Amino acid sequence: MVTGVGLLSSVGVGTEESWQAVLAGRSGISTITAFDASQFSSRIAGEVRDFQPEKYIERKELKKMGRFIQFAIAATDFAMAMSGLKIPPEEAERVGVYIGSGIGGFEVIEREHRNLLEKGPGRISPFFIPATIVNLASGYVSIRIGAKGPNSATATACTTGCHAIGDSYKIIERGDADVMICGGSEAPICPMGVGGFTAMRALSTRNDEPEKASRPYDKLRDGFVVGEGAGILILEELEHARRRGAPIVAEMAGYGMSGDAFHITAPCEDGDGAYRVMRNALMDAGIAPEQVQYINAHGTSTELNDKIETVAIKRCFGEHAYRLAVSSTKSMVGHLLGGAGGFEAGITALAIRDQIAPPTINYEFPDPDCDLDYVPNQARPMRIDYAMSNSFGFGGTNGCLILKRFVAD
Repeated sequence: MVTGVGLLSSVGVGTEESWQAVLAGRSGISTITAFDASQFSSRIAGEVRDFQPEKYIERKELKKMGRFIQFAIAATDFAMAMSGLKIPPEEAERVGVYIGSGIGGFEVIEREHRNLLEKGPGRISPFFIPATIVNLASGYVSIRIGAKGPNSATATACTTGCHAIGDSYKIIERGDADVMICGGSEAPICPMGVGGFTAMRALSTRNDEPEKASRPYDKLRDGFVVGEGAGILILEELEHARRRGAPIVAEMAGYGMSGDAFHITAPCEDGDGAYRVMRNALMDAGIAPEQVQYINAHGTSTELNDKIETVAIKRCFGEHAYRLAVSSTKSMVGHLLGGAGGFEAGITALAIRDQIAPPTINYEFPDPDCDLDYVPNQARPMRIDYAMSNSFGFGGTNGCLILKRFVAD
């Protein structure tokens, strides 16, 4: 069961703030302020501008943590507040943490490398390594809340958050934990991060209209917009949740994985990897494609991803594909990379809770290659019994989650 959702993004520091902004179709994309990006061809991003880490973390601890760790801690606080989760000592071994990041403390690596070059090795921070490595988001969270169960992390590019949640679901399913705190976090908005994706020509250069730059499935899309933030879910075994009267936002129903075995950045031209991961998730859930009403798509706003994800959805769902509501919340917050799967799974759970599909904003010019219902520009109240959340990453790594509306016995 999903009993808590923690969201932190360019449209809100907090779950309900982010959720309401997404439903309203508000863009969080703007000109970069984290550094001087004037020499970059892409000068826009989904920055988290109102984040005050000292609200969640003691000031003396902040220097030990990369920004992605700070995001993960805050989002965990939001998720636990929604869930009402407490961890008594006698249950600590049954509560685990599984939070991933695609890149980790990139801005810390950049800063400490500059210190090395300018000031010498004696000026490298003693906190450099623990502030940057991916599993320290899980490590810090587990220490803060006293969770002594499974403790792990994953770094599977843009599929990271999805894999962390899916793996956590399976950890509970096989009986190794009663509760898992899981998801993804990312803070890539620094010169090397933006510069690296710019060099790949992956980013939108619609610098004069940043709020319109992320436009999944639109014919005028010209690349993704890098974003930062986190999405954390509290997954809980049903009887454990019932015993403590936890709110049940949605139910985890299925998880699929696949590999493209094709190219390090480009998806298979026939959408085979994306097709198979959705098929695998449906098989794991034990449901027919026709039972799904909504897909929170990977939908990056790049030419290839959006076209090929559409091909894969049609291959997986057949004629039912045209009856699905398919939306990309990256149109509002940008691409959170390793944090995307966690954020989007959280959005999917809330869509089920409130029975409403969030929109794909900036959908103005239909692309003949992208001919599904992308919930253009306005949220849509609708019945959602089953929903799917897709994530695809560099290296051809794919993940898919299926969530369902919980109906009490």
